[in-house]
Amino acid sequence: MTTTENGVPKKALLRQLSFLDRFLVLWILLAMVMGVLIGYYVPGVQESFETVQFASVSVPIAIGLLVMMYPVLCKVQYEKLPSILMTKQVWIQMAISIVLNWIVGPIIMTGLAWATLPDLPEFRTGVVMVGLARCIAMVFIWNHLAGGDPDYCAMLVCINSILQIALFSPYSVLFINIIPSWFGAPTDTAINVDIWPVAQSVLIYLGIPLAAGLVTRFAFLSTMGRAWYEKNFLPYVGPWALIGLLYTIVVMFANQGHEIIEHIGSVFRVAVPLFVYFILMFFIPFFGLKAMGMPYDLVVTQSFTAGSNNFELAIAVAVGTYGIRSEQALAATIGPLIEVPVLLVLTYVALMLQKKMNWSNRSPHLTVRKDEESH
Repeated sequence: MTTTENGVPKKALLRQLSFLDRFLVLWILLAMVMGVLIGYYVPGVQESFETVQFASVSVPIAIGLLVMMYPVLCKVQYEKLPSILMTKQVWIQMAISIVLNWIVGPIIMTGLAWATLPDLPEFRTGVVMVGLARCIAMVFIWNHLAGGDPDYCAMLVCINSILQIALFSPYSVLFINIIPSWFGAPTDTAINVDIWPVAQSVLIYLGIPLAAGLVTRFAFLSTMGRAWYEKNFLPYVGPWALIGLLYTIVVMFANQGHEIIEHIGSVFRVAVPLFVYFILMFFIPFFGLKAMGMPYDLVVTQSFTAGSNNFELAIAVAVGTYGIRSEQALAATIGPLIEVPVLLVLTYVALMLQKKMNWSNRSPHLTVRKDEESH
């Protein structure tokens, strides 16, 4: 009988999964279809969402993302982060993440956009903007489902979020206007992205759930104890993450369902560079870091951090710069339409490859954790 690393039969482990976890693929597909149908057939849906905004941030989407991220961030062992930051390994991981997210990713997305959309400059601009916005939300879900390291994931997301505030605006100008002009290609309308909307997006989508998770963890650990927190509280809030994910998908797709169906031909065109991008940005670090001998949980964390994108920011900036009815905004909206199912499939691919490769799942700091907990 096949067993897990803990000696538990895998069929028994599957039966222990909640109804929501066991059929997650089905629920996500249904949420996507429901969202598109609502957006197309229910009149005034998009206008209703436009009235519920805080600056450039969509309140309905923000609520879903906050609910989705909160349970995952409650699991991060913030009390261990100072000791983890003292290790050489964590700085190596941060350096790898910075290279993948701020050098490799933008170059690959820009190259794919120009190679596949040479005759659609507005859609091309939207695709490039998706590539420049590094993920700060859904990466926690994919990393959690695939068995990645939550502590490293939190640190990598935080460092990329700080860089996103500083780099998204100049990167937009560089990759949309300047670099194409070097090759004599016509560029899109000049883009000028202010730093504050980017910072505002990061603070809301990451800062609020991160602060909530940190305060919750320290408050309950000090008052109720670790055993109660891990056996009672975390199992209680755990399902919120997937519920928040499904809600976010419905809202997001309902918001652009009409535009997606009305421009279905362009949707398929834009899907090509996005699909190739997500596959490349996942498997380049996945197999590259595996060849370097890194453990599975760190490799999968790097892969999803590199392969995910902050579609909320890309959509908000595209809408603010070009208008909500623009082709740039539509292209940015297609980003999650492709990203969600592709990265969901990649979570199962990662778990399958871990099993087939007999891959160890032991981060450098896990041994320290176990020693400390045994005392």
